[in-house]
Amino acid sequence: MFAEVISIGDELTSGQRLDTNSQWLSERLGELGIRVLFHTTVGDELDANVEVFRVAMQRTDAVVATGGLGPTADDLTRQAIAKAFGRELRLDQDVLKHIRQRFSSSGRSMPEQNQVQAMFPAGCHVIPNPHGTAPGIDLTVSRDGRSASRLFALPGVPAEMRELWTATVQPELQQSMFGPMKVICHHRIKCFGVGESHLEAMLPDLVRRGRRPSVGITVHKATITLRITADGQTRDEALAQMEPTMSIIHQKLGKLVFGEEDDELEHAVARLLCERNQTLATAESGTRGLLADWLGTVPNFKKHYRGGLVVADSSTLSAKRRDQSQVAASIDLCSESAARQMAKMARAEFEADYGLAVSDFPDHDDDSGQFHLALASTSGVESVARRFAGHPEMLRERSAKQALDLLRLTLLAK
Repeated sequence: MFAEVISIGDELTSGQRLDTNSQWLSERLGELGIRVLFHTTVGDELDANVEVFRVAMQRTDAVVATGGLGPTADDLTRQAIAKAFGRELRLDQDVLKHIRQRFSSSGRSMPEQNQVQAMFPAGCHVIPNPHGTAPGIDLTVSRDGRSASRLFALPGVPAEMRELWTATVQPELQQSMFGPMKVICHHRIKCFGVGESHLEAMLPDLVRRGRRPSVGITVHKATITLRITADGQTRDEALAQMEPTMSIIHQKLGKLVFGEEDDELEHAVARLLCERNQTLATAESGTRGLLADWLGTVPNFKKHYRGGLVVADSSTLSAKRRDQSQVAASIDLCSESAARQMAKMARAEFEADYGLAVSDFPDHDDDSGQFHLALASTSGVESVARRFAGHPEMLRERSAKQALDLLRLTLLAK
């Protein structure tokens, strides 16, 4: 099943307001196993709305629209739907009564223009809105030679939209997809260390369309998430269907897998250090304290994370050197030697078992494009070079994750 999400309003097309409804709805549709093919944003123009609805209903099986259900002249969703599919708008007396009661309960009389919110295209079902005056619209439209398409128009207010989705739209879509109500479960496996295409090639059959359980793959700031979705009569049945797929993923990917669900790399490192009762300190230049920020917010990790240094000037390294013959100006913060010295300095300064360091980053027009990571321990100092990859704005987070992964893999090897 394919879907389209439509957002309506001049405030969105003008850029004055961020469209968070589409993101939220797309996530919820994905959880149902429905692939969202299109996001459409349209302003408050009747003919434009009519065209958007006609196109969406022809090219997708389910359409979820938000906005344009208010009482003002620029709220055109109900009129656009009626015109797009040749339906007369009819007054629903029960809905009108509900709207009047909403105003009455707050000590106000209903303005006459609010009556339009009780007008619905003929043949649709009303989606009740218990905490607002804008009920939703549920309309099924037939298509030549194909199954019908289903349109759900919801209010644009996020709290009301989410309530209507949970109470009505989600159960209706589940029923149409799976028949009698089933439980849908999801499980996320987190990976780091290779690119998306490389990882997908390691799982050639798992991410194909139509597979059950389904496996979706997404990338966010160099972390790859595999989302497994299964359904069953009970939660236990759905989870049991996931087990073989989860085993294959762990078998095929090995140490590329670092965690599950909301895990990040700092959580994986924290668990390993806690299990070994070992401690960590950090020294950062290019990442400017990002490692310290992440590690400092891991619950129950304060005893194991001793602290961190941000090295912004090479004189810091010279001041810590026993051999003062090397002047500050000769130390290149982008160099391997700087990273190694920073790792040793952090370990000694905080009396930690490990010192983890990230060097500074060279200018992006530097042909070498290298920075360095280093890890100091009782075994000595290990260092690795890394090259810039991806957009410059991702460099801090990507390199911080690479540093954490260096420590994670070192701990796993012991």
